[in-house]
Amino acid sequence: MIATPVRGSNLYGTHMKTFLVAVIAALALGRASAQVTVEVTLDQEQFLPSESVPVAVKITNRSGQSLHLGTELDWLTFSVESADSSVVIKNSEVPVLGEFDLESSQQAIKRVDLQSHFAMNKQGRYKIVATLRIKAWAASVASPPKAFDVINGANLWAQDFGVPTGTNTAPEVRKYTLEQANYLRSQLRLYLQVSDAAQSRVYRVEALGPMVSFSQPEAQVDRVSQLHVLWQAGAQMFAYCLISPNGTVLQRESYDNFTSRPRLTVNEGGDVLVVGGTRRMHPAELPMVKSPIELPAPRR
Repeated sequence: MIATPVRGSNLYGTHMKTFLVAVIAALALGRASAQVTVEVTLDQEQFLPSESVPVAVKITNRSGQSLHLGTELDWLTFSVESADSSVVIKNSEVPVLGEFDLESSQQAIKRVDLQSHFAMNKQGRYKIVATLRIKAWAASVASPPKAFDVINGANLWAQDFGVPTGTNTAPEVRKYTLEQANYLRSQLRLYLQVSDAAQSRVYRVEALGPMVSFSQPEAQVDRVSQLHVLWQAGAQMFAYCLISPNGTVLQRESYDNFTSRPRLTVNEGGDVLVVGGTRRMHPAELPMVKSPIELPAPRR
């Protein structure tokens, strides 16, 4: 025999309170999702393992009132799932602190890098969801899932190098690795990876730029352990990068193969130079052209 709650009983009151809480929560969620939207965007949809995954979260307020956001640690959180819908391990919380007011009919964009905070180093497809918590409304708004792929690259070149750690101490050994990946299945890209010698710890992965399929990049490590890379990026165009031992691109140049093909060479002092080709000037190097109104008046 099933007992039926009757008015006035504690059981009936408990059921009603639970029901009302659920209804209020559903109304708050519906109100929030209708008046405030969250969208995750990516500049690219394919990444190499350990490459930075910069994410932009766009928050749009159409509620008719100002929202004060960013006061709580969990005001904006992220979750990542793999293709089989299993949750990806979170290494740490994504730092998103910073209070601000978002007026009605305005948008705000929060930019973060998810790479170090989630275990996304295996090849496959992933989905990101950002969840906004609005404390004043006791409600949350989740973004639609944003998908991206982690792809593996093909090794083209690798070399160990030493990073001095101090006087009379053995240098730390790291490895430069150049990889190519078929970005979006239509464009080859050249990537740099800086890791320890065993490649068990990756310090940085950096996209250097597009490359042609028949090109083999030239690479030289100079006397201060900086990497110089020269590769063909177009029919008559070559790209050059100077990279520090921690993977930071210090210099970028472009060369045209008009009269001779550019190439790397090492001089007697151990410096690596680009010889041949015609270097393209940076916009800042071009002479400034003044408008007619800025020119001095002609002499009479």
